[in-house]
Amino acid sequence: MAVATLGAVVLDCPDPVALAGFYAGLLGGTVEDDGDGWVELTGAGGTLLAFQAAPGHVPPQWPGEDGAQQFHLDLTVPDLDAAEREVLALGATALDAEDRNRSFRVYADPVGHPFCLCRG
Repeated sequence: MAVATLGAVVLDCPDPVALAGFYAGLLGGTVEDDGDGWVELTGAGGTLLAFQAAPGHVPPQWPGEDGAQQFHLDLTVPDLDAAEREVLALGATALDAEDRNRSFRVYADPVGHPFCLCRG
């Protein structure tokens, strides 16, 4: 028997509204700001994605021997090339996207959180 259910995935960041806007462009949904450093992306389907203010945020390094990536999001897309164009236009940075034969490519959001686009 499970003890809990997953309520949200929360990303620390320096500007929650801006980062929520990036993910709204990527996943759809509506940015809802509580005005106190907590922002939720609602209506995108799946698990709630939320953002909280962390003024001293230090992005994880990928790949990095000195620090872990902490976690990353796997986002399923029907067309890797089309999705790549979109995420780069939204402000993502390619981290490991050279191998065009793999079923995934790795990017960072505008504040450095890694995420993968995965062929689905």
